[in-house]
Amino acid sequence: MIGILLIGPPGAGKGTQAALLAIRYSIPAISTGDIFRKNVADETPLGVEAKGYMDRGEYVPDSLTNALVKDRLSQSDVLNGFLLDGYPRTLDQVEKLDEFLAQSGTKLDVVVQLTADREELVSRLANRAEQQGRTDDTPEVIRKRQTIYEQQTAPLIDVYASRSLVAKVDGLGEVNVVTARISEVLNARGLSEDA
Repeated sequence: MIGILLIGPPGAGKGTQAALLAIRYSIPAISTGDIFRKNVADETPLGVEAKGYMDRGEYVPDSLTNALVKDRLSQSDVLNGFLLDGYPRTLDQVEKLDEFLAQSGTKLDVVVQLTADREELVSRLANRAEQQGRTDDTPEVIRKRQTIYEQQTAPLIDVYASRSLVAKVDGLGEVNVVTARISEVLNARGLSEDA
């Protein structure tokens, strides 16, 4: 079983890389952002509640997020492994994830930290918002999300680094080049594509 976590600031390419790595390693990419956006589009009760937070550039509360991820990690397609994108984002979520994984007898193998220049990320997100018509990527919201990331999520890197799980990867460049960089660090940790 492979347990991978992608972490990095908004716009670093986590979603793109998660989709590619999920195919390459035959494991599901579990993206809280995608799950929330689907619920918003379907106007589910969770989606309606989540939309308010997302439109303000705030994270959806831990209680909703934890329940969603726990349910997702219990589904049958996760038996061979998983790739988390966008979770955990807070120290409380790290604790909940540790509990979920311990209960299921699995663990994280590696935390891939995508790094990128802040100004490049603002440009990327503004471009994505324009192309996809995403209301949650206005310049004000982008800046707020980056500040929240730095305050709440960046400390997670220290937690995982203390467990020797972090592998830093430059997230800038052509998509296939970044994917190759990630595959290189995964292979170095014994996580091959045929695992």
